[in-house]
Amino acid sequence: MAPRKTKKQAQVSDKQRSLVTHFNQKSPVAEQYRTLRTNIQYASVDKEVRTIMLTSSGPGEGKSTTVANLGIALAQQGNRVLIVDSDLRKPTNHFTFQLPNQIGITNVLTKQTTFEASVYDTSIPNLFVLPSGPLPPNPSELLGSKSMKDLINLMSKMYDYVLFDAPPVNAVTDPQILSKLCDGVILVVRSGKTEEEAGKKAIESLRKVDAHILGGVLNDRNTKGNHYYYYYAEK
Repeated sequence: MAPRKTKKQAQVSDKQRSLVTHFNQKSPVAEQYRTLRTNIQYASVDKEVRTIMLTSSGPGEGKSTTVANLGIALAQQGNRVLIVDSDLRKPTNHFTFQLPNQIGITNVLTKQTTFEASVYDTSIPNLFVLPSGPLPPNPSELLGSKSMKDLINLMSKMYDYVLFDAPPVNAVTDPQILSKLCDGVILVVRSGKTEEEAGKKAIESLRKVDAHILGGVLNDRNTKGNHYYYYYAEK
């Protein structure tokens, strides 16, 4: 079954304006996302990295914006990319891509519908989104279920890259559980907001479960007049 079609939007929302890799491709910020894309691909030389979880130490650090723009950058290269909103507590990807959220990954995991019937295409070629769906009472249990493992196996066969937008790692255990099912993890931190101890705690939490940490993204660094600056450092 083909992905569900989205309605074309007449106006660009505030959330959509954050998609600089699509709406402002020549900007320095878009170039930094392309650099992030390149570094991820180089990290795949020794071990294939196709399922990637992005998280942060706390809320408001830009992980969802990073997921969306990285997904676009990968799709612009001709890769089939799926963004999965696995933040089953405060999902935002349906706002960013102007999608309904009545059906999503929670419906798939609870066998209420099929994966194919829950994926949406976007206005960006090669980029697809699986929204969160209704918020469940047991997010951690769903993400750690056999159904989730089976779903990830299915997705990795259908797409070149699958990006998971996970909750902040210092807030809930969901990212630790999900990280064990993914090929790699990227930690997003915000300049001037993320405290050093919070960043260290996030890394320690991921290392405790033997997550494969690919590196970090420094977000919102003001440099040379650019409001946003992204930097990737492989671990």
